[in-house]
Amino acid sequence: MLRIIATGIALAFLAAVPIAAQDKQVTTTEKKVDDEMKFPPLPADKTVRQSAVIGGRAIAYDATVGKLSVRDGKGKEIGQVVYTTYVAVGGGADRPVTFAFNGGPGASSVYLNMGAVGPKRISFATQGNAPSDSPVASDNPDSWLDFTDLVFIDPIGTGFSRSLIDEAATKKAFYANDPDIKYLSKIVFDWLVKAGRLRSPKYVMGESYGGYRAPRIAYELQSQIGVGVTGLIMVSPYLDPASGDGATALSPLPWMIDLPSMAAAHLEREGHLTPAAMADVEAYTRGEFASDLLRGRSDAQAVTRIVGHVTALTGLDPSLVQRMGGRVDSGTFLREVHRADGTIGSVYDSNVTAFDPFPWSAMRQSNDPILDALIAPTTSAMVDFVTRVVGWKTDAGYHALSYEVNKAWDRGKPDDTPVQDLRKAIAADPHMAVMIAHGWDDLSCPFFASRLIVDQMPSFGMAERIKLRIYPGGHMFYSRPDSGAAFKRDARALYGRSG
Repeated sequence: MLRIIATGIALAFLAAVPIAAQDKQVTTTEKKVDDEMKFPPLPADKTVRQSAVIGGRAIAYDATVGKLSVRDGKGKEIGQVVYTTYVAVGGGADRPVTFAFNGGPGASSVYLNMGAVGPKRISFATQGNAPSDSPVASDNPDSWLDFTDLVFIDPIGTGFSRSLIDEAATKKAFYANDPDIKYLSKIVFDWLVKAGRLRSPKYVMGESYGGYRAPRIAYELQSQIGVGVTGLIMVSPYLDPASGDGATALSPLPWMIDLPSMAAAHLEREGHLTPAAMADVEAYTRGEFASDLLRGRSDAQAVTRIVGHVTALTGLDPSLVQRMGGRVDSGTFLREVHRADGTIGSVYDSNVTAFDPFPWSAMRQSNDPILDALIAPTTSAMVDFVTRVVGWKTDAGYHALSYEVNKAWDRGKPDDTPVQDLRKAIAADPHMAVMIAHGWDDLSCPFFASRLIVDQMPSFGMAERIKLRIYPGGHMFYSRPDSGAAFKRDARALYGRSG
């Protein structure tokens, strides 16, 4: 109320002042805001020559840290996006180039960069990782640099990327679903122009919320900016917010989506995780589980069947499953499945655990085990690479994962816009290659959601137009050497078949 009153007084004051004086006062106010929002300049782009042994051979490449401006409709610079690129020496302007985005919202691209496909990597997202692990990066045998150049983009508020406008304007310009797609698509275009790579085959890769971004960016580039995308790779994507945890009143989908990943984790702990075993789990989930959920408590035998099957599939205490009517949410599963040894599982891979610091609390009071373990080594490794190895010197703060951005994000109304944009993008371009990749154990973005989404899409005149690949591991399945190698093999085949 006080804020409204103060605003009203200011407006009344301006109404009583001559127009010229009003203009002078507004100009003075704008200058004050501009002065307050000034930041020390970021360094000029910097490039160093490096090499790494990838796929058994040494590859020389230029590593660059640079920045691109985001401008509003009047041409004013309102943000600066920092990117990291790896370009193979002698590759030429026709070599494929891949633009990689992580998610959050609020995550920098360091996870795909130094965990998945960049030329150097550090270990994270597996059992035993800790914040004090060495941040020294080593050659990544699973890097994709041997078949594509790589551009890792940090959205505003992540990495070193920053807004140059005030908090309210920042939220409107950057921290919402649609503006995010608009400015990031323009950044992709601006980089292509700056680097002289408009002739290159272009791929967009996104992990988690980056998987929400990827099809939308591809369609924005294709339909609004005028840049065709050769291929899409969605890693553990957050594709359909409309089918999430808020849809529990009538729909069986949330319970169906989570159960196979819970079952996969249990099978892995028992040493029995195979595609054949998971095919049986998926068949039960699509069939008897779904129909029994819809029957509800009006059919006592249906409830009995659900409880028996869910108990067997998850390894949870049968009395707990009975109390929950067989409808086990991911938070309960992560805490209860490891209750006996005093640990708690990660939503990103339920078999990666850490000690529960408050095991007697009725509610969980700890952060995620994987997130707590990876922030320190990834941040240190990336800042060391940027400032010491590349020599892009800055004292600006680096955000591998910004909880502030995530909290400020305007998610709008949950809908299936990324799926709609994916359909439209591939319908318009019969040459576009698409792959969705998941880890079996992921409860953050479960693989079964993508399975159901893909199965509801038309064939577009081609068998397996969208390739769905599932690997041992969780949200960051690529952190496991075998899964990372398999992911690379599948991606190389996708790039080879593109165009």
